[in-house]
Amino acid sequence: MSGRVWTLPNALSFARLLGVPLFLWLVLAHHDWWALGVLVLAGLSDWLDGKLARALDQTSRLGTVLDPAADRLYILVTLIGLMVRGIIPVWLLVLLVAREFAILPIGPVMRRMGYRGPLPVHFVGKAATMSLLYAFPLLLLGDHSGAVATTAKVVGWSFAIWGTALYWWAALLYWEQARRLAAADRAGRAAPPPAPDPDPGPGGAPDHGPGAPPGAPKGAQTPR
Repeated sequence: MSGRVWTLPNALSFARLLGVPLFLWLVLAHHDWWALGVLVLAGLSDWLDGKLARALDQTSRLGTVLDPAADRLYILVTLIGLMVRGIIPVWLLVLLVAREFAILPIGPVMRRMGYRGPLPVHFVGKAATMSLLYAFPLLLLGDHSGAVATTAKVVGWSFAIWGTALYWWAALLYWEQARRLAAADRAGRAAPPPAPDPDPGPGGAPDHGPGAPPGAPKGAQTPR
């Protein structure tokens, strides 16, 4: 993992971040189709920057921070916009924000152990994020009338409930990762150092005497 900043995957993540305030304004101004377009582009760029980072060998420390940060910001502003519009209830916002506070102490715990950077993104966490990013545009579409809107609302709520459950499951998995790293760190500190050789000879080997086989007492001769 490199320390590079100006890479193509990072540029896509920056562009996705710039779309966050635009998306919030579009939702609050009831420009729903434009807002849906921004969300679709954000989802595509999220998929594409990961693919490009691996294909071009441009995985970077900055990218591991930008990518989940952009996802979380989109989830947060979408929740705020949909809640203000009355599309989702307050309890869903509280449940998802509480999850972020639940994993907040993991970073300081890891830094105290000398572990730099965030924990690797778990597949369950990525699946949860994608489920929520699918749910929100469908719920936005479901705020309209017609059979398509009704279907979108039902499917959107299915993704929202499933994504929220996976989001909390991922939080438990991150805490389990942190617990295992902490246990390994404590075991490494408690392990005694290897005992030195009591009587090393030339070159570090024990001096058993000329012609003595390994393991023989010092001064012993090989039987003739």
